Amino acid sequence: MTETQTYEGRASVPAPGAPAHPLDNPAYAALTGPHAHLAERRGRVLRYPVDVSPWLALPDDPGPEDWADLATFAGPGAQVPLPGTTRPLPAGWELTADVPGVQLVDAGVAAAHDPEAVRLTPADVPEMLDLVARTRPGPFLPRTIELGTYLGIRRGGVLVAMAGERLHPPGWTEISAVCTDADQRGQGLAGRLVRAVAAGIRERGETPFLHTGAGNTNALRLYESLGFELRRTTRFRAARVPRLTASV
Repeated sequence: MTETQTYEGRASVPAPGAPAHPLDNPAYAALTGPHAHLAERRGRVLRYPVDVSPWLALPDDPGPEDWADLATFAGPGAQVPLPGTTRPLPAGWELTADVPGVQLVDAGVAAAHDPEAVRLTPADVPEMLDLVARTRPGPFLPRTIELGTYLGIRRGGVLVAMAGERLHPPGWTEISAVCTDADQRGQGLAGRLVRAVAAGIRERGETPFLHTGAGNTNALRLYESLGFELRRTTRFRAARVPRLTASV
């Protein structure tokens, strides 16, 4: 059995007719909730500023007008991320990426502040971008730090590990950008930072969650060892906008 099949076998299925959960469409829940001050809107389509995050959000029931608004937002021929969206694409749209993923939630994380972890500020962004470029934990842009709290660990004055907050649906906060410099791995820095970020989330009365690739076995082992468990499987998809948007 593959890693993806294993997780699919453990995922829970919402009961028919149950109300939508904020984590079923977390970007939309965030951009209509705690991150509404960052939201750019066209009709029912929402997105973060392009230098904050590539995440955008369609409603749960996107129709032709929503896809047309998304195409206008992005521009003809642009590639847009469609995380978590499994609905069929309209005619003329080209699927360019479709990666299995998992959504994990706090099921007993031993959250704790870390004496070595420091809160990162906009002045630290150049170092954060450099660390992300070396470690590739996922998208991190010049203004991503505005999404929430980011913590880092320095060695010899150099930023060698970090983790922080990304999507913020009501009652939940996503932990993201978890990364450690290659020369500093094996010391448990990532786990310590995840627990520290989780501690701050818990203090606000919210619950930590996170996403990772279904095939990222190292990350899955780490997160499960820390006390996260699978909530659902998902897809990290991207699509190219038709060059002639009238075909949407």
